[in-house]
Amino acid sequence: MTIPTLTLNDGTTFPAITFGTYKLNGAAGVEAMKSALSVGYDALDSAFNYENEGAVGRAARDSGRDRKDLRIASKLPGRHHAYDEALATIEESLYRAQLDYYDLYYIHWPNPKQGKYVEAWKALIEAKKRGQIRSIAVCNFLPEHLERLEAETGVLPSINQIELHPYFPQDEMRKWNQDHGILTQAWSPLGRASDLLTNPLLEKIAKRVGKGVGQVILRWHHQLGSVPIPKSATPERQIENMSIFDFTLTDEDMAIIATLARPDGRLKNQDPAVYEEF
Repeated sequence: MTIPTLTLNDGTTFPAITFGTYKLNGAAGVEAMKSALSVGYDALDSAFNYENEGAVGRAARDSGRDRKDLRIASKLPGRHHAYDEALATIEESLYRAQLDYYDLYYIHWPNPKQGKYVEAWKALIEAKKRGQIRSIAVCNFLPEHLERLEAETGVLPSINQIELHPYFPQDEMRKWNQDHGILTQAWSPLGRASDLLTNPLLEKIAKRVGKGVGQVILRWHHQLGSVPIPKSATPERQIENMSIFDFTLTDEDMAIIATLARPDGRLKNQDPAVYEEF
């Protein structure tokens, strides 16, 4: 199964769907990731705070896939935003994964109260110059944070990974990213632990197109121009989640899904303007 590829603002390519690895740890996590790579996923999304960088690297090495065909990512935790600490953390991430480079490395959260995210960004820029990272990115950054990055470094990220699902479509944030050449990537794309997968409106659309509700949601992401990051440990569900490129939602379908948006649809009240992650 072939996943479409997208070109980032730095000229590198990236697949239109990413495999999430949150809570996939140890030997079982390695097997789940190897399965994902074997059925056709090319990208693994991880983070320092997921405590599974070693498993990600092991899965990549044991997959039999050519390293140049994979897109492996990790993220900098909030407690290491200081410039020197950030550089050391990136090196530790590589040592854990036993990789020579990451295709993507993100600042996990801006942590605006600490006010060190520009330092962290400068460290990512330096790590890219050193060849330790191919593309640099952020998660959960608001326009005000991105504007400051550009003003103080002249460099915008290739990707902004944000909470995004039908209950919280983030229209304004997605438009800001698009207008500035930044790809939007979606975490919790299926509305983690919500009732989204049993929503009657989505079930009706799914029945009409002959797909599962999860596939309808992931296709909705694709048509919005965002890259979803679904996660599953089972090969059957992994295949189902990536089987979204052989059908299209109509304008009416997209309009119906838009009605599910809530004034503040965040699932855990993690507003990047105030939320601090360490």
